[in-house]
Amino acid sequence: MKAVRWSQQDGTGLEHLVLDETPERIVIESAVVGEDGAHAFGLMYRIECDARWQVTRLALKLAGGATLDLHRKDGNNGDAHAWTDANGAPHESLRGCIDVDITATPFTNTLPIRRLALERGERRVIRVAYVRVPELSVSAVEQAYTCLEPNHRYRYEGLDTGFTAEITVDADGLVVDYPGLFRRVK
Repeated sequence: MKAVRWSQQDGTGLEHLVLDETPERIVIESAVVGEDGAHAFGLMYRIECDARWQVTRLALKLAGGATLDLHRKDGNNGDAHAWTDANGAPHESLRGCIDVDITATPFTNTLPIRRLALERGERRVIRVAYVRVPELSVSAVEQAYTCLEPNHRYRYEGLDTGFTAEITVDADGLVVDYPGLFRRVK
């Protein structure tokens, strides 16, 4: 088990995350106290992945507020990468997404970095389930990751927004520095 913390670089937020990786699965649990513009929030989230770093469940809860619980199955009968809510209702707009991106945390960059295992100079475009906090709205977006230095530096691109950043990670793929947004403090 590994515990890490990040602070928002503007000083308004802090995240404490615990990563439990076994040969069978990966479980991430985290608490975020943050701010998005004029909205302060407290968020707890849990991400479950299979052994290949493919997300199988995403559960979020705002302190005193809304929840979001999504499940992804990876079947052979036409439902590959199909998402549902906790009651089994489909989220067709997320079909094809394997990774998730939660706006309140740098951690979700670890998911594609670990899953894709890119070589130096390799770039991959992926479709992700993008969760805006504190709204807990979810939509599918395209992003790209390019390996600049294996196990150390990656370029992130939000293809729908034009936003890019060079992210520094540790040997476990956990963000150390996300310029202008997050910095690891533990």
